[in-house]
Amino acid sequence: MDDLMFEMVTLGSRGYCCSQILMILALKERSAENPDLVRAMAGLCRGGGTCRGPCGVLTGAACVIALYAAKGAVDETESERLPLMIDTLNEWFAETAGSAFGGTACGDILGEVDCRAADPSRCGQVLVDTCQKVWEILEENGFDLSGSDD
Repeated sequence: MDDLMFEMVTLGSRGYCCSQILMILALKERSAENPDLVRAMAGLCRGGGTCRGPCGVLTGAACVIALYAAKGAVDETESERLPLMIDTLNEWFAETAGSAFGGTACGDILGEVDCRAADPSRCGQVLVDTCQKVWEILEENGFDLSGSDD
């Protein structure tokens, strides 16, 4: 098991859901902590709580990209690259997870009506692959993962 997967499994075993795990890892890259943000990310898990909504890995990944590229304060401006980066993520996710599982909703990926419990065999690899894709998208668009260019 590689380091990223191990860290994700550890966070999952501590009760964090997919979108929270992605944000925790992004914050760690930035040498930051934000429990309020991590707590809020739980609203994206399990398809927004319905299983029919988009996978929390996808929406969490979009939030991580926005952490780097969106406007967060009055004196900031949104990166002109943000829409393209989100589009790239969505297209990639549909081609990979969407193709493999028949859709990008949480219930599609878990293959069950009740998605209250993640399936590590399905969610784990989707989570790892998506995290790596987010880092790739950000780096390709000139963002320093440490957040020092913010």
